[in-house]
Amino acid sequence: MVQGRQLLFAARNDTMNYRCKRERNLKIHILGICGTFMGGLAQLCRQKGWDVTGSDQHVYPPMSDQLRQAGIVLHEGFDSSVLTDDLDLVVIGNAMSRGNPAVEAVLDRKIPFISGPELLGRLTAEMTVLAVSGTHGKTTTTSMLAWILEAQGMNPGFLVGGVPKNFGVSARLGGGQVFVVEADEYDTAFFDKRSKFVHYHPDVFGINNLEFDHADIFADLAAIETQFHHAIRRVPSSGFVVSRTGVEAIARVLARGCWSRQISIGKGTVVDFYANADALVSDAMGQSIRWTMRGAHNAQNAELAVAMAHAVNVPMDQAFSSLNSFEGVARRLNLLLETDSLKIWDDFAHHPTAIETTLDALSEGGSNHGPLIAVIELRSNTMKAGVHGNALLNSTANADQVIWVLPPDASWDSSVLEREDGSSRVIRDVLAVEDELVTLSSGQVVFMSNGGFSGIQTRVVERLRMR
Repeated sequence: MVQGRQLLFAARNDTMNYRCKRERNLKIHILGICGTFMGGLAQLCRQKGWDVTGSDQHVYPPMSDQLRQAGIVLHEGFDSSVLTDDLDLVVIGNAMSRGNPAVEAVLDRKIPFISGPELLGRLTAEMTVLAVSGTHGKTTTTSMLAWILEAQGMNPGFLVGGVPKNFGVSARLGGGQVFVVEADEYDTAFFDKRSKFVHYHPDVFGINNLEFDHADIFADLAAIETQFHHAIRRVPSSGFVVSRTGVEAIARVLARGCWSRQISIGKGTVVDFYANADALVSDAMGQSIRWTMRGAHNAQNAELAVAMAHAVNVPMDQAFSSLNSFEGVARRLNLLLETDSLKIWDDFAHHPTAIETTLDALSEGGSNHGPLIAVIELRSNTMKAGVHGNALLNSTANADQVIWVLPPDASWDSSVLEREDGSSRVIRDVLAVEDELVTLSSGQVVFMSNGGFSGIQTRVVERLRMR
């Protein structure tokens, strides 16, 4: 809520009074600060001039470096003693749960607290908010959209679940008029099980795709569709819902009701692009640009970004042309090493569809580099649970060899990942294949994980360069 130049923050316990402070004097502590979202939020709070500290179980680069450079004091672990009596607010990340000593101290001492998504919603309450949602491609699309608006001189604020190379940071407040956010459907906090994006009050809500994911919190796709419709209900009638045509799940969400203006993208619309090698083409606009991205999935990401920019009055041809200078996002199909005969890639794919589109992009037009080898870590809660077992095997059809890396605690029957011709195998320790990979002299290797993957990408590249 905004009253003049003051913000009112409420504890989620409704019996607790609002505490009012001038923005520049707020002192906050963030629990779970080193996650991508919470770390970005922390940087936004510092940019407002607030005194920010934070705690996390694993304080490590690159996020820890970004936070310290912003002047944020970090604490390893969740010792409740860091929650000083002069705190105005504690921000609780969705990885925090009851039983955590810091969480228990917040509740026992009646320290005002709030979730990260709700705080972001309040920080952007007076801005035009563009929220990018979907099962895949959110980070890349959000980064594209932020860059399009930047190229138009709009100085957007943004919070992205990665680091756009054009900006070098994952979050900034910008000029205070327009804000672009990666809108995640994961739950908000232990005390608020709604999806994060429900809190973002978007003026433009984009839906790129919609599939089943997050099996740890959603029973089925219908449950996810309900959350997407909750988000649509927050879009004003003067705003826009931008969505991909031809996706049954999205159609079902819209059929529940939409009270905003709509823009459709994809096949049969004017916002229909395709990738041709290192070019992005729009037949409807008669335009073609060279860009650094590749693959049909990135052409679809571009469709959503261009359409959402158009919703805030950016001419579509100018939005399209701006992608010529888009540099991509760290860990989204990044080329780590290239020689005459060998390429090493790093990608964030962690869902069957994302894996399939990445491998499609790497195999487009055939490869002149020899076999395509996919090293895939099944790290997310959904992947570890084996929810997508059969779909995972099918998603790797374009890979010549597949190495699946399962965590030690995965207990499902992983034999469904093994090909009959023996060109795939399942291992529990990725370090076991490091020596094998550094002997390669030709082909393409792509590492796919939504985590650090034990740093194997960096070590393999370093050893290959030394060789």
